[in-house]
Amino acid sequence: MVIVADALHTQVAHARAVAAAGGHLYVSVKANQPTLFAQLKRLPWADVPVGDQHRDAGHARRETRTVKALTVQTPGGIGFPHAQQAVRITRTRTVAGKRTRETVYLVASLPAAHAQPADLQEWARLEWHIENRLHWVRDVTFHEDTHRARTGNGPAVAAVLRNTAIGFHCGNGETNVARATRRANRRPHELITTVTSSYPTMQ
Repeated sequence: MVIVADALHTQVAHARAVAAAGGHLYVSVKANQPTLFAQLKRLPWADVPVGDQHRDAGHARRETRTVKALTVQTPGGIGFPHAQQAVRITRTRTVAGKRTRETVYLVASLPAAHAQPADLQEWARLEWHIENRLHWVRDVTFHEDTHRARTGNGPAVAAVLRNTAIGFHCGNGETNVARATRRANRRPHELITTVTSSYPTMQ
């Protein structure tokens, strides 16, 4: 079992729980884990050969994703439990003549024998596809990545509340969650009424 997830799940407790259950974790690392992020960024990527490269084109957009992977077994590797590989994916996009470049760092608990660069590329692409459809709303509208709840049940509770809000708006047919959220901030009674109206009144 391989769990592919975004930076919200780059938590020591998550890594240990997944390993204890016999699974593997493949997660991105962002600035909300500054020490781990700095460790990954300092690795000798210039000396690592390209492991896989994929190009996409369509809708006036061109994208190239380049994967490099480096074995970093712990202990003695990087500061994340069960980490076997450090991964760097560089995404270069050209849209309407404008070129942008983004570098993403990830860690995988699978060794290279069971997770080749092409596999790491495909798994990351599938996770980003989900993120673009749903997590983009969480990150941009609800600022999930910068949320300060990082210990105990805080991250899980915050995620449930965000999912509830998104589900409420989408269930009402909203196509712009940001706009619906701003309106809900002015009329919080609507959510309370919706949640409680399905329950019978107790006499």
